[in-house]
Amino acid sequence: MTNPVQTLTKSVTVNDNPFMKPVEWLSLFLLAGVILVVLPLMLDGFRLNLVGKYLTYAFVALGLVICWGYAGILSLGQGVFFGLGGYGMAMYLKLEASSIENTKIQSTPGIPDFMDWNQITALPWFWQPFKSLPLTIVLAVAVPVLFAMLISFAMFKRRVGGTYFAIITQAIAAILTILIVGQQGYTGGINGITDLRTLHGWDIRTDSAKFILYFVNGGLLIACILAAQYVKKSKLGRILVAMRDKEDRVRFSGYSVAGFKVFAFCFAAGLAAIGGAMFTLQVGFMSPSFVGIVPSIEMVIYAAVGGRLSLFGAVWGTLLVNWAKTSFSESFPDLWLFGLGALFIAVVLAFPNGLAGIWREHIEPRLTRRAKSLQAPEPAIVPPHGAPAE
Repeated sequence: MTNPVQTLTKSVTVNDNPFMKPVEWLSLFLLAGVILVVLPLMLDGFRLNLVGKYLTYAFVALGLVICWGYAGILSLGQGVFFGLGGYGMAMYLKLEASSIENTKIQSTPGIPDFMDWNQITALPWFWQPFKSLPLTIVLAVAVPVLFAMLISFAMFKRRVGGTYFAIITQAIAAILTILIVGQQGYTGGINGITDLRTLHGWDIRTDSAKFILYFVNGGLLIACILAAQYVKKSKLGRILVAMRDKEDRVRFSGYSVAGFKVFAFCFAAGLAAIGGAMFTLQVGFMSPSFVGIVPSIEMVIYAAVGGRLSLFGAVWGTLLVNWAKTSFSESFPDLWLFGLGALFIAVVLAFPNGLAGIWREHIEPRLTRRAKSLQAPEPAIVPPHGAPAE
């Protein structure tokens, strides 16, 4: 029996698989130029901050490219990890805003206001680690990844996958939303965690701070694209593709399919958590409305519209869908949901591979032919028979 992983490895070795092809480098520079140069020059502060919020969703779409596109694991609960990362950062910011000086009018100074309203007189133990910024940065990513590991290990070891796994992740998103809303004294309830002011003494509410955070957000997104590209181009990425297409053959070849699935799911959860933490900093609050089923499904739509096999397409898809959502809601407040649905249906029906399919099928071949024509040497001029050579 042919080993599918070895077949993929041999084919890649023959083709001298680089980290990124020239056209992929071009795509990266184009995306970075638009995010870091063009948009900041074209948009005002409000619109730029809005785009910054869109870019935080792009982290989730990147994770879905690896998890769904390459590993074949459809998750309808990525909002869970986005929300956990966002809540982790919000807890630190809320504790900093809840100093004794700022909360001296409360019955119990030094704790968040919603805890005081619910007659909680001491800071809960699970809030204590979030007094430290370095520990918060670690926990904002580590907690969602560990939670994803527990879920995926329990499911994949029992070979639960496909539609069943998607439904389970959807149920977890619903359960976590209910839990956050129900535990109002510890989580802020339906209102979430609001009134966030400073990050280690730096006021994040000013226009200059939002401008800086936008560039931090964009830089982190580019770094995450490179990290996901490394996974995609490595042997691990080739195993994920083989597992997606022929899972049983990969298992019979001696590979731990469950282990690779756990990695892909946790990697996607980590990227979503980074996006959630940046969302809290960029927007200034976190609420359970970003944890539930609806935002999780919207995040899948971002990846589908952009192309679930393309990292760059996922980012462009996120920007396009959110721009359309904002534009439709501003221009047609009563019809914007229908417009957004029509956009998604039209893109999927006309271009099943998303925006990345348009690029790959129509634009990339032309750029490749153009590059080859520029690199080809000019043909030598052969003098006629009997004529002296110059």
